[in-house]
Amino acid sequence: MRHIISILVENKFGVLARISGLFSARGFNISSLAVGETEDPKVSRMTIVVQGDDKTLEQIKKQSNKLIDVIKVVDYKEGDFLDRELILVKISVAPKTRKEAIEAIESVGARIESAGDKSLCVEATGDQTKIKTLLELLKPFGILEVVRTGRIAMDITGRGLKSDGKPEVNE
Repeated sequence: MRHIISILVENKFGVLARISGLFSARGFNISSLAVGETEDPKVSRMTIVVQGDDKTLEQIKKQSNKLIDVIKVVDYKEGDFLDRELILVKISVAPKTRKEAIEAIESVGARIESAGDKSLCVEATGDQTKIKTLLELLKPFGILEVVRTGRIAMDITGRGLKSDGKPEVNE
């Protein structure tokens, strides 16, 4: 089962290594990891995507919560969150395929950020379905390079977390 874990941590040296080490020690392969400051520069949010069963993941959450720099750990459940990923893709284009490539890019709401004689650099932000669709559409042109940010996620139920670890309050 795929899990998206959000961990609020104190923005200190070594925290990322301790958290990722905890996952690897349990045999979890981290398929996506994104880290950035929150609205409070003293706090960072780590969004980690892993595969694993519920029981083992529950142990990871408990052990993460015991780490001194961890403020809060949340395992996002289906439908309780909004997730996105940023992707940059460089594709090969020839004069005869350029128009078709542009149409494919625009069909999924992606943007051309840079255009050369023989290549296009494309940017897209979206959920996993949009990103996968874009890559499938671009394969026939020849993908030269792919750079992805990893998934980020946010609670959309009104029970999200502020950087102080306290739940949001909808007024």
